Amino acid sequence: MWYNNILETIGNTPLVKLNTITKGVPGTILAKIETTNPGNSIKDRMAVKMIEDAERSGKLKPGGTIIEGTSGNTGMGLAMAAIIKGYKCIFTTTDKQSKEKVDALRAFGAEVIVCPTNVEPEDPRSYYSVSSRLEREVPNSWKPNQYDNLANTAAHYEQTGPEIWEQTEGKITHLVVGVGTGGTISGTGKYLKEKNPNIQVWGIDTYGSVFKKYKETGIFDKDEIYPYITEGIGEDFLPANVNFDVIDLFEKVTDKDAALMTRDIARKEGIFVGNSAGAAIGGLIQLKDKLKPDDVVVVIFHDHGSRYMGKMYNEDWLRERGFLQDEKLTAKSILAKKESTEIVTLDNTKTVLEAINTIKSMNISQIPVTQQGMIVGKIAESDILSALLENPGLKSAPISEIMTATFPFVDLNTSIDKISSLINKENSAVLVEDETGKIEIITQYDIINAISG
Repeated sequence: MWYNNILETIGNTPLVKLNTITKGVPGTILAKIETTNPGNSIKDRMAVKMIEDAERSGKLKPGGTIIEGTSGNTGMGLAMAAIIKGYKCIFTTTDKQSKEKVDALRAFGAEVIVCPTNVEPEDPRSYYSVSSRLEREVPNSWKPNQYDNLANTAAHYEQTGPEIWEQTEGKITHLVVGVGTGGTISGTGKYLKEKNPNIQVWGIDTYGSVFKKYKETGIFDKDEIYPYITEGIGEDFLPANVNFDVIDLFEKVTDKDAALMTRDIARKEGIFVGNSAGAAIGGLIQLKDKLKPDDVVVVIFHDHGSRYMGKMYNEDWLRERGFLQDEKLTAKSILAKKESTEIVTLDNTKTVLEAINTIKSMNISQIPVTQQGMIVGKIAESDILSALLENPGLKSAPISEIMTATFPFVDLNTSIDKISSLINKENSAVLVEDETGKIEIITQYDIINAISG
């Protein structure tokens, strides 16, 4: 048997029991692995549904251009379908989204415009506003508007809900879904509740989003809105696809918990998934006291981990945000194991001869060069030797004439791996500003000392 095109492979994704990461959570916990869709995310389902509905209604005409604001996954589904069906794609996204998502969209031939995250949806620079403007300006174009296009919800009512019902043989008691556009939770939840009104539908939200408070109070509180890191869930407005009547409760998960849980799913279950899956499991664990041993919980795993290699799966990215405090050495712990010494520097007006004398007397090979107290470069024995072999008269010249680029600067949370990679033939050290603002130097010897100590 074969498929006529890649779009026919969308859906019928597996349901996999979680065995380790949810230890201590009552019930049977099952993950709906949407990464097996050809675009590696659940958004393939609704992308094709929106296009087919638009074709039927005449909104999308042959040879047209699809214009959409997307965090990446919907864009992937739309781009894939556009290739098969003969459309062009222009996507707007935010600078919060991972580089991998943007690169993936471009790999499918789409044009991608990156817009600022920290602006109001109505702001002309927002990715919502830019996509709407392009739809007005580009001839024969159509904007799916995944947030308010109810084909989004319909796709999950027609596909995801029935699949879960059949796969659990009707035994599902709880559905747990990260909520962004709202289509997945609303469509799947509506179908399941029609089958069994007792099924609980739990939405996972993030701090900085309006959903939870709106569900609980009916108030749209702009004070709830602030920038957050978690991708794929939460919003600063109310999409038409979020059916609050279907959703029984919302649970908020912090950026840190979502990021670390994303990594844990890969490490403990061998399932390589994205940020919203981490948030969903984090939320489920927070809600575990609401579960009983005979419950059957289905958690949607929306997308693939490969979209987050520069973020949740990058230890330096996590450390920079204070999310990862592990046993690995960092610049801070290397400094703690090092004897505190005053860093030797030379002003850029000092002569080459003075630099030679300093290097000899201090028994060092490289010295940071300053200008008005700020480090602007470095001078090394090898630089001096090369310069003097070329021109012996340079002894009396200022070192600014032969200095090279400064040592790399790192912050206190930078890992030993990153520091080691920065120390090479050109740089025998890195510089770091300690908690008091004092500049310290870390050499290869300091790293060895810290490891062995």
